[in-house]
Amino acid sequence: MTMTGWLILFLIVQVIHFLGTWKLYVKAGRKAWEALVPIYNAIVLMKIIKRPSWWIILLFIPIINLLMFPVVWVETVRSFGKYSTASSFLAVLSLGFYNFYLNYIEDVKYVEDRSLKSRTELGEWVSSIVFAIIAATLVHTYFMQPYTIPTSSLEKSLLVGDFLFVSKFHYGARTPMTTVAAPMVHDTIPLLKIKSYLFDDDVSKKETSWKNKLQLPYFRLPGLQDIKRNEIVVFSWPVDTVQKFFDKSGIHKYKPIDKKSNYVKRCVGVPGDSLEIKDGYIFINGKQTVLPDRAKPQYMHKVVANGQLSGSFFKRFNITEGGNMGDYYILNLTDELAQKLRKNPMIKSVEKQLKPKGNYDKRVFPHSTEYAWSEDNYGPIYIPEEGKTVEINSQTLPFYKRIIEDYEHNNLMVNGNEIYINGELATTYTFKQNYYWLMGDNRQNSEDARFWGYVPFDHVVGKPVFIWMSWDSNAEGIQNKIRWERVFTTVHGDGEPVSYLYHFLGALALWFGYSSYRKRKKKEA
Repeated sequence: MTMTGWLILFLIVQVIHFLGTWKLYVKAGRKAWEALVPIYNAIVLMKIIKRPSWWIILLFIPIINLLMFPVVWVETVRSFGKYSTASSFLAVLSLGFYNFYLNYIEDVKYVEDRSLKSRTELGEWVSSIVFAIIAATLVHTYFMQPYTIPTSSLEKSLLVGDFLFVSKFHYGARTPMTTVAAPMVHDTIPLLKIKSYLFDDDVSKKETSWKNKLQLPYFRLPGLQDIKRNEIVVFSWPVDTVQKFFDKSGIHKYKPIDKKSNYVKRCVGVPGDSLEIKDGYIFINGKQTVLPDRAKPQYMHKVVANGQLSGSFFKRFNITEGGNMGDYYILNLTDELAQKLRKNPMIKSVEKQLKPKGNYDKRVFPHSTEYAWSEDNYGPIYIPEEGKTVEINSQTLPFYKRIIEDYEHNNLMVNGNEIYINGELATTYTFKQNYYWLMGDNRQNSEDARFWGYVPFDHVVGKPVFIWMSWDSNAEGIQNKIRWERVFTTVHGDGEPVSYLYHFLGALALWFGYSSYRKRKKKEA
C-alpha cells in the first residue's frame, strides 16, 4: 500500500472513531467535535480514560500500535462502567466496534473516579503481561534485537552458538512492513512451527492479494552512522524464498522484506566501490583490503601429514572444519595458521585450494556465461550507489536486472538488444537506493554476495554490537559448553575481545546492595 493509501485509511479510521465515540466524549464532559480531530482526539481520549499522554506516541508506532489498540478499547469501556471480563472480550473481539453499542444503544454513564487498579489478581497479571510484551516488542523492533549465529560463515570472528545483541539504531531502525504478525518472532512461531504473519506468499501472486496490500511502505528512522567498510552487518537475505531458515525442501515462498531470513556477514564493499577478488583476497578500488585484526579469513588447504593427525592436534591449533581424504587432509585455515603448520615437523606440505577464473560456474553471480568467474577470483564489479547512473545493455543487465525489477520495483522487458523499463526504451538506469557487498570470513564456506549479488539498504537490519552468551554444542560436559571468554564481549573493536562479564556482575551486585540499603532505610524511617 502506498503512503496515499495509508493516509486515506488513517482518515477513515478517524471517521469510524468519531461515529463510534462522540456521544461517549459528551458523556465524559467533552465536546462532540473533539472526537473527530486527528491526534487531538487521542489526547482527549487519554484524559477520559485517565491514562498518560505518552500513550499517544505508542498509538502511532507501527506494530506497537496494534498491541496498544486493544488496551485502549478495554480502558474505554471500563471508563463507562463495563468492568466485566465479557465486556473486555467484546471490546477486543469486535475490534473496538463494541463502542458503537455503548455509544448509541446502551445508556452508559462516565465513571469520573474510576480506579486504575485491576479488580482481580488475574486482571493484574494480564495487564502486566500485556505491557511487558509491548515494552519488549518496542525494544526488539526499534532498539536492540537478540540474534543467534547459526552458521560458520564468520568463523573465528563470530562462532556458531554466539548469542548477539544487534543494534537497530546505529544504521536507523527499519519500521516493520508486515502489519499483522506475532510480536517478537520472525517468520515462524516456535513450537507451533507455523507462519507468524499474515501474507499471501504464493510466488506467482506477489503483491496482488489483499493480505499483501496491508504491507506498510519501507521507512527507516535516522541512524547514528552509515555502514562502514568491513563492519559486520545483519540483513534480510535478499533472495530468500525458503519456507524457513535451513529449509531445503524446494518449496518456494514469496516473503516480505522484514520476514526474510536474517543473515550476518562482513560488509567488504560499500556504495560506489569497485570490488575484485584475486586469489581469495579482496581488492577495493584497486587496493587490497586491510581487514580489522579481529577478522580472520579462512581458506581450504590441502595438508599432507606424516601419518595420522590426532584430535588433540586439531584442538591445539583450533582447527574446526575439514576432513581426512585418505592420503591427505582438507582443512580450513587462516593464512597465519597455514604458515605455522608448514613449520610443524608433523606436516609435509600445506597448499591453499583456489579456483581460477576461466571456467563458468552457474552458482556465481551474475549467473551469466559472459562472466566466467569463481568464488576465489572474481570481478571487477561495481557496487551501485543511490543517485548514480549506469549504462544498461546486454553486458551490464545481468548485474542490475534484479535491482531494477525486484528491489526497485520497475517493469523490465527485453526485446532482442533493446531494453524497456516501465514501457520506455532505456540505455541508462539511475539507482534509487544504496547497495552493499557482504561476504563471510570463512571464504570457501559462506553463502554470500558472490552467489546472489547485492544487498539493498532497505534489507539492512542492524549492527551486531555485543555477545552476551556463547554456547559450544560440540563440547563435552556442561561446564565446557559455555565459552566463558566470549561472554559479554564486543563484536567490533581492536585487539582480542575482552569479556566484561565480571564488570557486569560487579555492577549488578552494587545495584542490589544499593536497593537493599534504600529499602532498609525506608523501613527505619
